[in-house]
Amino acid sequence: MDYVKPYGVVESMLAGAALKLNIPPQNLVIRWMLAGAYLGVATSMAVSVAVETGFWIAGALLFPFGLALAILLGMEIITGSFALIPCTMVSANDHTERVGIRRVLANWGWVFLGNLLGSTIYAALLAIVLTTGGDAPVSAVGTKLIAIAEAKATYYAHHGDAGLLTVCTKAILCNWMVGLAVVFAYSTTSFIGKMFAIWGPTVLFFSQGFEHAVVNMFLIPVGGMFFTRLAMYYAHGSASIAPQQVQNVKHASASLSAKPGGNVCL
Repeated sequence: MDYVKPYGVVESMLAGAALKLNIPPQNLVIRWMLAGAYLGVATSMAVSVAVETGFWIAGALLFPFGLALAILLGMEIITGSFALIPCTMVSANDHTERVGIRRVLANWGWVFLGNLLGSTIYAALLAIVLTTGGDAPVSAVGTKLIAIAEAKATYYAHHGDAGLLTVCTKAILCNWMVGLAVVFAYSTTSFIGKMFAIWGPTVLFFSQGFEHAVVNMFLIPVGGMFFTRLAMYYAHGSASIAPQQVQNVKHASASLSAKPGGNVCL
């Protein structure tokens, strides 16, 4: 049987979180950048499939491969870190010790930076591809990416406080599912089992349009790169991503899962 019981899941989470915290940041920057790029690749693929088929759900069914690549290859996504790393602050076992908030925040800062760099670099490369190096009109996929970026960058701002409430709520729902995918992957030791565990929760958030910060680190820059309205995209896009990160931290660190015996782990 490749099923891992809940207590074993928690032990694996603690060990994994401790390992991530103890590796020097300079040795992990490439991993964090690749994780951001993988989600960018998965997002552009999902949009391409949606444009070709006319069905958003078709792209949503394929998007989880990007998150699976990041998780199974040992990369790090900031939204997954929000669920995993805080475990080391409140729990410990024979092989790990509790850590302070400064180490956790430092880790999050490095992961965020790496994800942002990787996502933006891939966005720039894709913009070149979709415009034939700027020598051809924007493709249908590029047009769809522009529409998505513009909607994400301006829609919530147009609705004022109600828009802020909405983006925060969608960020909470998204990171609930991402955190579940990260945790659920520890519940099995087989490759197929881990793929399925990651795939389910990821489809749930992507298909419903919940707001994932790293996905937006790709979508908003790539949409802006096609137009001179780049400054507007970044200004409003930053206002969209910032509350997402705050709500991601609050939700993923406090309310996803509990350690057997009543001690909160996530």
